[in-house]
Amino acid sequence: MRTAVGIIGAGPAGLLLARLLHLAGIDSVVLESRDRAYVEHRQRAGILEQGTVDALRAAGAGARMDREGLRHDGIELRFAGRRHRVDFSGLAGGRSVMVYAQTEVCKDLIALQTKEGGPLLFEAEALAVEGADTDRPRIRFRHAGREDVLECDYAVGCDGFRGVARDAFPAALTRTFERTYPYAWLGILVDVAPSHDELVYARHDRGFALLSMRSPHVSRLYLQVPAGTEAHEWRDDDIWAELERRIETTDGRRLERGPITQKSVTPMRSYVHEPLRYGRLLLAGDAAHIVPPTGAKGLNLAVGDVVTLARALTHEQETGSARLLDAYSATCLRRVWQAERFSYDMTTLLHRAPDATAFEDRLQLARLERIASSRAAETDLAEAYTGFPFD
Repeated sequence: MRTAVGIIGAGPAGLLLARLLHLAGIDSVVLESRDRAYVEHRQRAGILEQGTVDALRAAGAGARMDREGLRHDGIELRFAGRRHRVDFSGLAGGRSVMVYAQTEVCKDLIALQTKEGGPLLFEAEALAVEGADTDRPRIRFRHAGREDVLECDYAVGCDGFRGVARDAFPAALTRTFERTYPYAWLGILVDVAPSHDELVYARHDRGFALLSMRSPHVSRLYLQVPAGTEAHEWRDDDIWAELERRIETTDGRRLERGPITQKSVTPMRSYVHEPLRYGRLLLAGDAAHIVPPTGAKGLNLAVGDVVTLARALTHEQETGSARLLDAYSATCLRRVWQAERFSYDMTTLLHRAPDATAFEDRLQLARLERIASSRAAETDLAEAYTGFPFD
């Protein structure tokens, strides 16, 4: 097989990149190791920054999002029995976020790709990227029981943290930065209307809690739990009791309960791989960086990467200049590190470490008090949460 751009991974990064290249008249082939049903149903992120919403609309993938997504103009912080709303619209120049699950983004982009775009091969397992430092990189893959090779002008690894694309980078040229946190998130999906019309981030001495949603009828709720926790270790009644404790406020607001349809545990990690380019191999999304979910940045960073990459590839096709491609890694990493900083700040602000001291507890509360009392501190949070510029 031969194409201009070989894309490994049909998550939101790979699918959106294929869509943007199609609109620019650049051929691509997408290889995805899982089947279509798995990709369209795996639960992941659900908060889209303003820039991500704009990018999906520009790609022609925003119609259902605009019908079914839930625009949010703020979040609520809860701490020490208090409630404080951060007004995104008023603090960040009218910017907002959209609650629209990654599963739905993937469904929309898959529908467009299969209808209008280039080949999208499910159950096509990438085995290796070869010749990244040549003019003709190759992706070896297995599909329909046999091995094949995809030759391309550029190979793009959108294949996640455990993918094969990153393995093609020489160790001598690679630097990695990583932090593993001593806690995780126990997440549940619940068939009940959300208890609050915006996301609620709660800091409590017993640990963090988050009230989120997937739709007007489905809630997504999270509890901080120790790293290594298994979802089955928590009984439904214990989850509800712990959520009630951690989100409690002095005004007596109650949590809406319903049947729990899914439980999962999400580990907490920060990770960055530098650089994002080696020869004609480029990384995007989780293949290049991981953030803890507290800042709602993972999916949005992936979109920022591929918008930047699609612009660079289009520029090369139209002008013959590789200037933007040569700057791809540095351009993306500026945004990545700001997102890493924000995600780390939000995580350490709201989660209680297992060995936290009374001094550290007081510092957390002081940081939250600063946000609640300072427009400058609130603005910094609102600008970061609604998204850093893509270029």
